[in-house]
Amino acid sequence: MDFRLKGKRAILAGATKGIGRATAEVLAEEGCDIAFCARGQEGIDGTLSSLKRYGGRVIGNKIDVTDAAVYRNWVSTSAEALGGCDIFVCFSSASGGPASEERWKAAFELDLLPTYRGIDAAIPYLEKSDGGAIVAVATTVAIEPIFGPQSYAPMKAAVINYAAALAQSLAPKRIRVNTISPGPIFEEEGDWGRIKAARPALYEATLAKIALGRLGKSEEVGRAIAFLVSPVAGFITGANLVIDGGITKRAQH
Repeated sequence: MDFRLKGKRAILAGATKGIGRATAEVLAEEGCDIAFCARGQEGIDGTLSSLKRYGGRVIGNKIDVTDAAVYRNWVSTSAEALGGCDIFVCFSSASGGPASEERWKAAFELDLLPTYRGIDAAIPYLEKSDGGAIVAVATTVAIEPIFGPQSYAPMKAAVINYAAALAQSLAPKRIRVNTISPGPIFEEEGDWGRIKAARPALYEATLAKIALGRLGKSEEVGRAIAFLVSPVAGFITGANLVIDGGITKRAQH
């Protein structure tokens, strides 16, 4: 399917691994010019090499998104380098785990604040787009806490709430805001790959709860994001798209 994204300019924070990398690949394949950042140079180099094969412009920078000034400046300079910004997505995350003082701080600094700061820095450029689009990245455990008390889930719940409010306030400026909430997504070097190796009982118990009988793939989430930011989804804003194979059981009102 042609998402009509050719020539669109996407800024992606934290896009060298997992869902972020998969989204960058999909958007580049669809014809987007892309600026992305990450903390590790090796991941940046590998992502640059892969994305350049699609023929669009690609910029990758080593950035710590917890440094507010540096991160905001990166968003601005990336937009200037691309000639504008049509799409913004932040994939930064501290991931899950039992609640602790350190994890609460990490979730605040890696899940919530980078989402807010990145969007805030991108808005002046998105306003100049002929159809700006933002996707906030949450998780199913923010809407159905099946793995017990943790800091990651409530911070992602805050992301969902903030994105919903932004969707209302930015709609008059022709900027759409949506959220995705992925369920368990498997990658060998990702969280669920490590859980499968180190905690097979938890992995199998989780697998048994998924209606479709398997964990998801990063590229499946990446394609959902590409749809949401595309003109094809031009009448969708304020939505939270749950991508979980049926692990959550609530009706999606």
